[in-house]
Amino acid sequence: MSSEPRTYRVEELISMGLLEIGDGYRAKNSELAETGIPFARAGNINDGFKFDDADFFPESELSRVGAKVSRPGDVVFTSKGTVGRFALVEQHSQRFVYSPQLCFWRSLDSGNILPEYLYYWMSSQEFLHQVSYLKGQTDMADYVSLRDQRRMAVTIPSMQQQLHVVECLKPIDERITLLRETNVTLEAIAQALFKSWFVDFDPVRAKVEGFEPESMDTATAALFPDSFEESELGLLPKGWEIKTLMDLLVLQRGFDLPASARTKGLYPIIAASGPSGTHSEARSKGPSVVTGRSGVLGRVFLELEDFWPLNTTLWVKEFRAATPCYAYELLRLIDFASFNAGSAVPSLNRNHIHGLKYIIPDSSCIAAFESIALPLHERVRANEKQASTLTKLRDTLLPRLISGQIRLPEAEELVEETCA
Repeated sequence: MSSEPRTYRVEELISMGLLEIGDGYRAKNSELAETGIPFARAGNINDGFKFDDADFFPESELSRVGAKVSRPGDVVFTSKGTVGRFALVEQHSQRFVYSPQLCFWRSLDSGNILPEYLYYWMSSQEFLHQVSYLKGQTDMADYVSLRDQRRMAVTIPSMQQQLHVVECLKPIDERITLLRETNVTLEAIAQALFKSWFVDFDPVRAKVEGFEPESMDTATAALFPDSFEESELGLLPKGWEIKTLMDLLVLQRGFDLPASARTKGLYPIIAASGPSGTHSEARSKGPSVVTGRSGVLGRVFLELEDFWPLNTTLWVKEFRAATPCYAYELLRLIDFASFNAGSAVPSLNRNHIHGLKYIIPDSSCIAAFESIALPLHERVRANEKQASTLTKLRDTLLPRLISGQIRLPEAEELVEETCA
């Protein structure tokens, strides 16, 4: 490759024997199994690979698949439906079969095209702008065909510059990954604590059996009763009550905000599917909890700062017996799909869940949970903000590193300042 960055058509790189691109295997349902290697779809590609809910393809039948099996160094690209997610297949990554929703770009000569560089370039605005133009050319769902991908332009700098890009950006990605993994752990700790205290009643059971509750100080342990009593919902910690969800919290429909009326600002807009941009005005004070009312049911979001809940959501207008973190964990346990009142579009009537019966713990126990869970979620938000800052820095540095506008020492200094 040239010592200066040069732009190639993908089809040129293919004809030079430097690059291979391909799509996934069109498997019949009868070909999939309960064991084997994952059959990866677009939903399995999100900040890496997540195969918890994946189907499997029998390893004994891989001869049918040909090259459509992952290899270390592949850059995976969601090319149908949800277009524009990426992941790099690393040496330790689980082997999988590509579905038709995915494409792969595979360097055939790492001496000319580093797979890691290719991954970073495909995450850049240069690539994403081309994808944005191409994906909407059909009347159907967003789709970028292999034919369109072969016509794309790729910037390939010298090997030294590619190495500089990887050397600078890989530590940023590793830091982002660590922050996200930490958040998963923090969320799991809060969820496990809620389940232990308010679903399984572990502190009460321990005291019934004559033991001190585990991982709990004496003052907190004293808040929990030492016996159960019978109730219509089964065993109930003594002194706790059975009331309705509405005695814990009140849900309210969100507010209309057409796209044409939105002004980018400080406050997140929350849709049924999650964050959906920002606005200059908020309609709800944080901390609060939001869930889907129309379109997408079942996702629950804890918002620590002021926000705008869209009319496709329900948000907690009033906390009664519940607190924000308690309400968040409680609502995550509800099977909202079973309350779907819509035909064509999934929808939820808040009155159908307001009357659900729940055990209401003593307020001191709820307050003790909040005092532990809220700092955990505040750490999650701080980590999310740092990950967002690092992502923006990575995306800013990439074109400057490729063009030589910024040298490696300067880039590394910027990274150190951001991570400090």
